[in-house]
Amino acid sequence: MSKAVVIGGGIGGLTAGVALVRKGWDVTVLERAPKIDPVGSGLAIASNALRALDTLDLGDPIRRLARLQGQVGIRDERGRWLVRTTGDDAEARYGDSMVVTLRATAMDVLLDALGSGHLRLNTTVSGVDAGRGVVHTTDGDLEADLIVAADGIHSETRRTLFPEHPGPAYAGVTAWRALVPRGDLTIRSSESWGRGLVFGVHLVAGDIVYVYATDVSPAGAVHADEREELVRRFGGWHEPIPALLRGADPARIIRNDVYHLRTPLPAFHGGKVALVGDAAHAMTPNLGQGACQAIEDAIVLAHFAGGDLAAYTAARLRRTSKIVRRSMSVCRMTKLRNPAAVWLRDLGMSAAARLTPDVMLRSVDDLLRWRPPVETGSGSEGRGPSAAHT
Repeated sequence: MSKAVVIGGGIGGLTAGVALVRKGWDVTVLERAPKIDPVGSGLAIASNALRALDTLDLGDPIRRLARLQGQVGIRDERGRWLVRTTGDDAEARYGDSMVVTLRATAMDVLLDALGSGHLRLNTTVSGVDAGRGVVHTTDGDLEADLIVAADGIHSETRRTLFPEHPGPAYAGVTAWRALVPRGDLTIRSSESWGRGLVFGVHLVAGDIVYVYATDVSPAGAVHADEREELVRRFGGWHEPIPALLRGADPARIIRNDVYHLRTPLPAFHGGKVALVGDAAHAMTPNLGQGACQAIEDAIVLAHFAGGDLAAYTAARLRRTSKIVRRSMSVCRMTKLRNPAAVWLRDLGMSAAARLTPDVMLRSVDDLLRWRPPVETGSGSEGRGPSAAHT
């Protein structure tokens, strides 16, 4: 039986572990933490990622535990809709919609599917030998036919494979995330844009609201009270944003500076190592595709595992590089502070929505129409619009 070692117990690593187990591999997922403790709060899973999870029979469990999105779109800071669509419109167009769930919920589904026997906690990886297929850990060396590096944006494995790559670049914004009780608030899923500011609101399962925000900021800025910082920036915006901030627990607000891999890697593999998720193509959160692309990676990698890993790179590098660039383009639009530029941006979105009512969905067609590779008798992937290359 072929052996695989997965470095990292996040969304991408766990999905890769499950996918490889389903392909008959002997899999060990290594996680340096003493327990799986999801970093973050809410998680959006779009139709492309749900379709990928369907190949593992995990799409429906996620759908049942998540909240399907109704009306979604972009508003200005006063609450005026600039562009919007509905979950029904998305389902009619793509055969599925976007769901939003707790990150912990998605992780639990993946952990249950993987099985505790394939997970090794409290294990630190000190290095890899890509040519020989050896993972060096605090508990000794592990040999593998395939090493899956899902070790995040600051991946040491990526640095080992591509020491000349410049690594993550600061996107120029800092981000906050939190889970807030809904109470008696009326919640409409939306993302509101202001002058350099963004505030997102999504209702998740259990009447918990997932909120996130970004603002232009120097990297490494320190705030004594993150909720006060949010109130200072967004306290005068449309409801329910101020009310949600009043209900937020300051101790449970997560903030991190946003980095991305501005320079694409030359490949997503080297020797017996394959990179997935943020280790391969970290992106800004503006398209909500970070976890979705990690899930796609895992499914495509399992499809090609045991063969030439160059086929995995060929299937994933072009698509993910394009999404990284597009996500950063949206990020740049949100960073605009000049009043005239912001007015023109908002006017352009509103005009486009009036002229083309489905403009919001049409703009992400190539993201959401993706299909997982198709198994054939020869073991090769499908081609055409449903192939993993698109």
